[in-house]
Amino acid sequence: MVRGVNALMTEHLPSSGNTEAVVIIKAAPQVGQRHGETVCCAGLDLYGQWLRLYPVSFRLLDANKKFGRWDRIKFKWRRPNDDPRPESRRVDQDSIEIAGELKRGERERFLTKSIITSLQRERDAGRSLALLKPDVIEFVAEKKSASDLDEETKRFDALRAQGDLFSKQATPYRPCPYRFKYRYRTEDGERFGTCQDWEIEATYFNWSNQYGETKALDELQRVFGEEYPKKGMLLAMGTHSLYPDTWLINGVIRLDDVKQSSLF
Repeated sequence: MVRGVNALMTEHLPSSGNTEAVVIIKAAPQVGQRHGETVCCAGLDLYGQWLRLYPVSFRLLDANKKFGRWDRIKFKWRRPNDDPRPESRRVDQDSIEIAGELKRGERERFLTKSIITSLQRERDAGRSLALLKPDVIEFVAEKKSASDLDEETKRFDALRAQGDLFSKQATPYRPCPYRFKYRYRTEDGERFGTCQDWEIEATYFNWSNQYGETKALDELQRVFGEEYPKKGMLLAMGTHSLYPDTWLINGVIRLDDVKQSSLF
């Protein structure tokens, strides 16, 4: 049923185009067999429509193209042949241009119409990206096993050992030794999932270098587990390309004006 909905949603879309969008999602780097190291990115265009941008070899981009969350970027794209999700766009990385930044005072108004409370309803409608207002139960820092961390490190090292352009330009990537997870409620019930937000991993490394691992984890719990849910937060969600019924937490967004009251 959902595949049929996806087909209807993509049937009348152009095969290529030029678009401007506000970046909402920038997940931690992953290594794949086809595209090497890439970063899952997504944003909302100026009409509030979700766009999934890939493959983005973010750490290889020129400095003037390295966008952050809330940046408005312009880019050329074409429809992918291997991804039926209606929001997906294959990006011409050379065309990326940072056009400005969405100002703090404009963010709530820009996002309001995209906020949802049921992932199942989005899935039934054939959508694969969503901005979820959850009822957060807990934030968890789960230490990776030595074997898992070693395997992940080897994948990045193997890519670097290929001796291609990537290995010549990018500094070695260090996988995070922790998985950060949220347990939360939606209209559909309780969920528990790993958060892939690059910002959280970068914050861990920054604070760990400054304060040590224990203090860094305490501060992460205070900020992402207590302060964010109390003051207001959203989860930027996306479905897995191979498992379309599986929703992943790709980003955590804090906005003062998003009230984190119970949904139920």
